Formats: sequence, structure tokens, C-alpha cells
Amino acid sequence: MTARGRGSEPSPRLRVARQVVRQTVRRAVRSGIANRQLTDTQGRPIRWLGPEIHSYLAAMDAEAVARRPHARFDELDRFGNRLMVEMAIWTVAADRALRKSGISPESARQVVADLGWEIYRRMLSLTSLPVRLVTRDPGRRLRWTIRILLVFPFSAPGAPGYEVQARREGDDILTHFTCCPPQSFVRRVAETEGDPDALETFRRSWCTYDWPGADLIASDASRGHYRRPHTLSHGDSVCDMCWAARARSA
Repeated sequence: MTARGRGSEPSPRLRVARQVVRQTVRRAVRSGIANRQLTDTQGRPIRWLGPEIHSYLAAMDAEAVARRPHARFDELDRFGNRLMVEMAIWTVAADRALRKSGISPESARQVVADLGWEIYRRMLSLTSLPVRLVTRDPGRRLRWTIRILLVFPFSAPGAPGYEVQARREGDDILTHFTCCPPQSFVRRVAETEGDPDALETFRRSWCTYDWPGADLIASDASRGHYRRPHTLSHGDSVCDMCWAARARSA
């Protein structure tokens, strides 16, 4: 039976994925927040101790449950698409729980962006490792890794799932996304719940990772392997990405 045929009931695989994502996020929170200074809504610096972190984790869980109806999983056929939306749910949950705990929106954005990058960095490192072991050419590393990622988790069945046109241009690979399910989910939360900070946090976290991510994949000690003139979360009609074999100025 297809994912769509199951309606809103999560598949066993998605239920397992939810638990894995939850535990991954909670581990990142415990290590990340315990060792950093936060800023509250009055501009005062604060460091959370065990009781505050424990309360925050419970609040984050509750936020994830409350935001999940916005995800519209029944409209997404591909497991990878659902997995990325699940990650976006926890991004929104982490941000909202911080703000509701008295942390300033700017401080919350910085925390969420750093925690998210740590998780995304590990995913990219693991995915690109086989490619980096077999070739030292940065163009090949980028092209081959992006092709792998376009199979999973960024498989593109079309809207409301990922919709992308990918092509090679010289040694570069271009990926033009016109639909991004995580972005669509966060935008729904922002619009239906009157929470523009949720979308701004997404812009300042997810939508910034590909610049260092491309350099991580290329691993040639250079920076500037990525360009993106337009971004869906900024209201543009496309994320027109170029993964450049030759490093250029950002």
C-alpha cells in the first residue's frame, strides 16, 4: 500500500523515523544549550541549568505534537520528503519552545540555527564520505553527492513534494527547486498561526546551510562552492542553486 493510501496514519517506517529524529534533536539540545549563553526577552544573558533544559525538552515535545497537523504528511508519497518535513517540525518546535520560555527571538534563532547545522553537517559528512574517498576532484564530489541526495532524501515527485530541475553545466551541477515541503510546512505555520518568527528562523537556519555544506562536500580547502540568487522562503518562485566545482567568492 502506498503512503498516500494509508491516509493520515503514519507508516511503521515513519514512526521509527520520528523517534530517531526526536532523539537526535534532544541530544543536540542537551549538549548545545548546556554550553552556551542565551539572551532573554529583556536582553539579559542567561545560562540554563538542568531543570530549565528538562522543562524546555518537554515544551519542545509538546510544540512538535501541536505543529504536526500542519505537515500534511498524507499529501507526501516519498519517505524522504516526509522525513525532511519531520525535521522541519522539530526546527519549528525548538524555536517556539525557546521563545515561549522567555528567550529572545534573535537568540532563539541563533540557537536553532547552530543545532540544526550540527545535525545537517553530520548528514552531509556521512552521505558524501564514499564519494570523497573515491575522488579528490571537487566537481565530481559535488555532482555525485548531490545526485545521491536527489535520490534520498530530496527525491522529487513534484509538488506538494520536492519539485526540482537538475542539470549539469560544465563541471557544476544546478538544482532549481520550485517546491520544498519543509518550507511549505513552515510557511503554513507562520501564516495560519500568525508567527512570522517561525519562517524567519527557517530562513536563518535551513536556508543558510548549503553554503558551508557545499564546501564540506568539495573538501578542497576552499570556500565559495555554492550560489543561490533566489530563495523560496524569501518569497521567490525558485531556489536556483549552483554547486560550483571551482570555488568562487560567496
